[in-house]
Amino acid sequence: MKPMVHVKKGDTVVVISGKDKGKKGKVLHVFPQAQRVIVENVNIIKKHTKPNPATNNKGGIIEKEAPIHSSNVMLVCGRCNKPTRIGKKILDDNTRARVCKKCGEVLDK
Repeated sequence: MKPMVHVKKGDTVVVISGKDKGKKGKVLHVFPQAQRVIVENVNIIKKHTKPNPATNNKGGIIEKEAPIHSSNVMLVCGRCNKPTRIGKKILDDNTRARVCKKCGEVLDK
């Protein structure tokens, strides 16, 4: 069975546990196999890089986002602007959609 992640790329999420608890950001990348996500401006790490003239990389210390587990983030509803769990609903045209559990808003169409 294929692992599932409850958020998609482009969703706005809030971190619910860890050192960045309470921060909001956009999901930049999803790794379903590892059940991890990269969120904008969350879990910032410092990476030491060597100079590489072939890729025009100067080298030095760069800051970038590291992946966090998907269970540590919660989707933020666009309508009620609160962190919410996700429900599934079958629409009239027999397509499935994600639904906000708090206000009932369809999150994607």
